[in-house]
Amino acid sequence: MAAKSRRKSVACNIGGVLVGGANPVVVQSMTNTDTADTSATANQIMELARAGSEIVRITVNNDEAAKAVPKVVDAIRAFGFETPIVGDFHYNGHQLLKKYPECARALAKYRINPGNVNIGKKHDDNFRTMIEVAIEYDRPVRIGVNWGSLDSDLLTRLMDENAGQPNPLDAREVTMEAMVQSALRSAEAAERHGLPHNYIVLSAKVSTVQDLIDVNRNLAARCDYPIHLGLTEAGLGAKGIVATTAALSILLQEGIGDTIRSSLTPMPNGDRTEEVMVCQQVLQSLGLRSFTPQVAACPGCGRTTSTFFQEMADDIQKYLREQMPTWREQYKGVEELKVAVMGCIVNGPGESKHADIGISLPGTFEEPKAPVYMDGKLLKTLKGDGIVPEFIEILNDYVARRYSAAEDAPVEAGNAR
Repeated sequence: MAAKSRRKSVACNIGGVLVGGANPVVVQSMTNTDTADTSATANQIMELARAGSEIVRITVNNDEAAKAVPKVVDAIRAFGFETPIVGDFHYNGHQLLKKYPECARALAKYRINPGNVNIGKKHDDNFRTMIEVAIEYDRPVRIGVNWGSLDSDLLTRLMDENAGQPNPLDAREVTMEAMVQSALRSAEAAERHGLPHNYIVLSAKVSTVQDLIDVNRNLAARCDYPIHLGLTEAGLGAKGIVATTAALSILLQEGIGDTIRSSLTPMPNGDRTEEVMVCQQVLQSLGLRSFTPQVAACPGCGRTTSTFFQEMADDIQKYLREQMPTWREQYKGVEELKVAVMGCIVNGPGESKHADIGISLPGTFEEPKAPVYMDGKLLKTLKGDGIVPEFIEILNDYVARRYSAAEDAPVEAGNAR
């Protein structure tokens, strides 16, 4: 079943990356370095960008971080990275943006948490100051509501009003409503202070799957601002990946979400780019975007006691990812390539035929040969110790022939993108 048509939203330009409207869902990430450490922050931004992060957010929490922002941006630009950098502000954003105009100018967008500025209080001077800076430097903002830092005055008022109703809602429903109201009222205030409608992105983040689904369904139904999706704290390892995938997939399948992040807790000394790859894989698995060739591989069973096919599948997946920075420039459409690496004769040939190119390795006690299929037809059978390099050679030749030709082929009427 195909995903529903995308929810209609306005398009917001974030440093040259269009979010919302009819534009593809954008992948973003966030650094976990001390922003004041210019070198470490610039290096991690570039790692995330190489992995495919189209927007990168950094913490701007003190004077040292604000002073470092222009240097960080200059550093990545010197290496050819045009990735928009977003500043994450909380309690003192109004002070830092006014005190360090070069920081305000260097950032492509400002993230504001209405629960951590004085929006909703009798005077919203701090929030208004941040909006005025955004207007001065022609920058969009993301108004990001988190249930861990929700506007306490708004929540208390809604709880009191609810308690007086004949049939009061439960506390969870009131909290979800408070989050939506906080986002929408803050957006209305931003526009009242002069920020254009299409300069606003909203998010409502929680750390549990069903709550994220419910609050964003509600938010999406009540506005046309672009929506950023993500669990605010997804968690560690498999838990974080599964929770992120479950929440984002349901909303994206319903056409909700214009930009996404997977807020994984990294393992000690872990790879920060994992959060980018999870987002890409969610989008590619849903058929919404393509980023890298996909490898189908069987899970193994008693017929495949050898680990050879597992190692080969891993080698090929890594090889494809390593080639993508070069292939993306040379071969248009190569990210849609489908490869199969199968472990025995049961499903191997059939699965390989469904892929663009596939190999069916011999299972335990099977004849030591590996048929290779290309575009659904048997190409040749490999034998001996050189199966892996031979298959990669065939794969390289296939990519060069198929996607070079695709790039040069005329576009038929009606098929232009």
